Amino acid sequence: MHADAEREVNALAPHALVGSGRTADVYALDDTWVLRRYRDGADASGEADVMTYLWEHGYPVPQVRWTGTHGADLVMRRLSGPTMAQAAMAGDLSPEEAGTTIGVLLRQLHALPRRLLGAPPHHRVLHLDLHPENILITPAGPVVIDWATAVEGPPALDRAMSALILAEVAVANGPAAVGSRMALTALLAELDDVKRARGSWDPDGHLARARARRAANPTLGPAEVALLDAAVELVRRLAESATPKSS
Repeated sequence: MHADAEREVNALAPHALVGSGRTADVYALDDTWVLRRYRDGADASGEADVMTYLWEHGYPVPQVRWTGTHGADLVMRRLSGPTMAQAAMAGDLSPEEAGTTIGVLLRQLHALPRRLLGAPPHHRVLHLDLHPENILITPAGPVVIDWATAVEGPPALDRAMSALILAEVAVANGPAAVGSRMALTALLAELDDVKRARGSWDPDGHLARARARRAANPTLGPAEVALLDAAVELVRRLAESATPKSS
């Protein structure tokens, strides 16, 4: 994007807010492109590189057009459709469909070749925050958004993280608790490492690593952190009960 276009972005962004998350705001630039801007000025260039890599490999992510001079801005293709969470709450998507779709998206992501050539051979791109709020249900199918936490690592950690996040909602006993538990059960039934398990699932301790990452997440409040042990226990219990049925 040239300097004139950058000035246009900076002029338009404050006047076209279309969405806000815990750390960033999204502005509509036109019918095709949106700008996402981190409120704390965090650098989005690494995130843009990962998204471009995935888009070029056919994974369902928004197409990235440009990152800002200061790194906090990311211009990407505008998408239409509710989040998976919104679709599930509206009754347009069953909890079982949601959980299965998350499992499929994780499997597709981890089937791609590793991005960093110096990484261990079994490492892949991990999202580490892949849950119903970060999946848009578009007319073309589900699209995964918000790659700020993406790293290269063992796929089992990514799967454990998605399971843990669903479990957190399930043990919170809010309006989405029952649906989240059903989605978690469907997700676990979709995961190959659960299907292959004999005895204890997750022998390498990725669920414990996922719990530690969640506990250190600055966007989680004390009440949310307090639910993590119960969420871990729920994931373990459902994974163990799912194993015999899926083997």
